[in-house]
Amino acid sequence: MSLPFALATRALDAILAQQPLTEVGSPYRELRSPMSPAPVGTMRVWEGSGGISRMVYVGLTVPPINLDSHMVFAFTAPKSGVPHFTLDSVYGGAYYAYHLDLIPRAELSSHLSYMDSAYHPLTALYEEASQREGLSRAHIGPRQHALMSPWMLVHRADEAAFQGMNPIVDAYVSHWLGLVSAGLPSPVVESLGDTDLAARDATVRANLFSPAVDPVWAQVSRLLGEPASDGIRDVLIGGPLT
Repeated sequence: MSLPFALATRALDAILAQQPLTEVGSPYRELRSPMSPAPVGTMRVWEGSGGISRMVYVGLTVPPINLDSHMVFAFTAPKSGVPHFTLDSVYGGAYYAYHLDLIPRAELSSHLSYMDSAYHPLTALYEEASQREGLSRAHIGPRQHALMSPWMLVHRADEAAFQGMNPIVDAYVSHWLGLVSAGLPSPVVESLGDTDLAARDATVRANLFSPAVDPVWAQVSRLLGEPASDGIRDVLIGGPLT
């Protein structure tokens, strides 16, 4: 088991152990490329009717181009204020890379109690993890940063630093699962009454997974073809499963 796959599986297993989710297909889709007669990856999808509405895993492993990429997105219910969870873990031949975050469901700057409840408990962990040896700046643009939270951890890493992410991922997952299970405090929920959570989420997810914002989709399209790339993005945006 590669280190990126192990890190992604660590998060998946923790979520599946606590949340009632049902997998769709086994897997939902095999991912194929013109450069290989065998599948180059898988897409797995789980759905639920509780705090998590959909969880998506996309894994791509292509040794000829030194690609080993594993992405997890767990989406909370459309009308929930609880953030979404995301983890990307990658080996690109010369370095490891990751990003880890809880994606806001409302504007943080105008909802201080929401920010304090959903994010502030991660502050000490975020600051400590950001200063570890073996990490360097990841190439992510300002527009992508704007769609995520200020508590996002996103770096390139050497092998030792990447392995050291295990307890950080565990802590982020544990905090997030606590929010999913307990829900946000009533005063915090009331403070979000000025936000159409479902409409905002639809807009944010369309932007987050837009090829115009995230250049990774151009790479995915070159590897898998545009129809397959569009199909992955449609599931992530929240489209119907086929």
